Amino acid sequence: MNTHLARQRRMALCVAGALMFNFPLLALWDSPLRVAGLPLFPLALFVLWAGVIAVLAWLSERSPD
Repeated sequence: MNTHLARQRRMALCVAGALMFNFPLLALWDSPLRVAGLPLFPLALFVLWAGVIAVLAWLSERSPD
């Protein structure tokens, strides 16, 4: 993959992660609802965090185009 394109994709992921973990969007998950006995807010934080890490790993391990 082109280094410039890879850098742009990592930067876009960083900006998307910063937006996802910012207050207005995090307020969407703040409710007393429970999923499988777990509070929704910490569960959503963990899933979003794991998703960002998974996408970063996928972008880092892709073979060059």
